[in-house]
Amino acid sequence: MANKPNPIDLQKHLSGVDYPAKRDDLVRVAREKGADDALVGTLEKIPDREYDGPNAVSKAVFGDG
Repeated sequence: MANKPNPIDLQKHLSGVDYPAKRDDLVRVAREKGADDALVGTLEKIPDREYDGPNAVSKAVFGDG
């Protein structure tokens, strides 16, 4: 992914997610919170699995660790 979102923007647009959450839930909430197409597109590319919290989402997006 050439342009990854800002970590703060990512978490801002995912505030209120009820974890554990699947990828589609994250995409839906991000859209509802007004995330731009780039951020939504990034979330659509993470593995389709259940995420147990914001740190797991960040790890999937940014490859931390």
